[in-house]
Amino acid sequence: MTLTRRMILKSAGALLASGLLGSNMAMAQDAATAWPEKPINFVVPYAAGGPLDTIARLLGEKVQQELKQTVIVENKAGAGGNIGAASVAKAQPDGYTLVMGAVAIQAINPWLYKNITFDPIKDFAPVIMVSSVPNVLIVNKDFAETNNINSLQDLIDYAKNNAGKLNYASGGSGSAGHLAGELMKARTGIDAVHVPYGGANPAKLSLLSNQTQFMFDNLASSLPLINEGQVKALAVTTKEATPFLPDTPTMEAAGIKDFDIGTWFGVFATGGTPEPVINKLNKAYSNAMNDPAVQKQLKTMGSDTKPGTAQEFADFVKSEHEKYKEIVKISGATIN
Repeated sequence: MTLTRRMILKSAGALLASGLLGSNMAMAQDAATAWPEKPINFVVPYAAGGPLDTIARLLGEKVQQELKQTVIVENKAGAGGNIGAASVAKAQPDGYTLVMGAVAIQAINPWLYKNITFDPIKDFAPVIMVSSVPNVLIVNKDFAETNNINSLQDLIDYAKNNAGKLNYASGGSGSAGHLAGELMKARTGIDAVHVPYGGANPAKLSLLSNQTQFMFDNLASSLPLINEGQVKALAVTTKEATPFLPDTPTMEAAGIKDFDIGTWFGVFATGGTPEPVINKLNKAYSNAMNDPAVQKQLKTMGSDTKPGTAQEFADFVKSEHEKYKEIVKISGATIN
């Protein structure tokens, strides 16, 4: 068979391309093996001093010991976490810029904000889930005692027999407490007026003074009030019960189907970060989460989350993103 000049050039080109591809893959592998070669920036998209900031700094201390590189924690608050998250979405996908993402940023805000500047799935590479805790349906103690409300069904019955008399508090429009309240209304058909406040603390004050009768609050925040008997817990909002409130049923166990709203956060890199780097980060953060000091801090937040793989976290984030599309729509909340 006679080889034409075109065939020879085509074959040579294929060999060259194959060689370049192999070379590039080898270079990428070498780079991942050498990583990290400089400090890592860890963005917390909320204000300093909060629970995410506290755990991020504690994890950073442990991770830098393992990776032998400094982890610099930087607070970039604003727009419900969107500002800090956007800065990481636009960073180089090299593993040197991380963010403590959360349910609000990855699952709620994309459906809540009209002008979000990043794709919550494509622009981030999930590394590891750090914490997942339920919210808790709590009611004012005096209100509960006066009206014999000892269960979720009691609250639903009261609402149906006293239309227009029930108010519930939240930390603001589009907050987890607001979404949970509207989901409960949609699932049960009860009438309750939403009273938004500028944060969870003033919302709790309104509950304690009986200006509002119930609210959905973060477990870590509400647990001291529950243990002190200042409020009554009726149900937790996740599919699984929590060991921190062993006698409190889930919303589903108490009779409301398809009710699963939790508060979670975890570590993300920029989308497109090489898989070997993600795996290194996952290992480092897994080991950090198993540190006794970190475990103690997580338990104070009401979390008993165990380290998992990056793929498990990625699958979870995608499912949460889709789930909250319906929940935000039900709430009617929107932010420009």
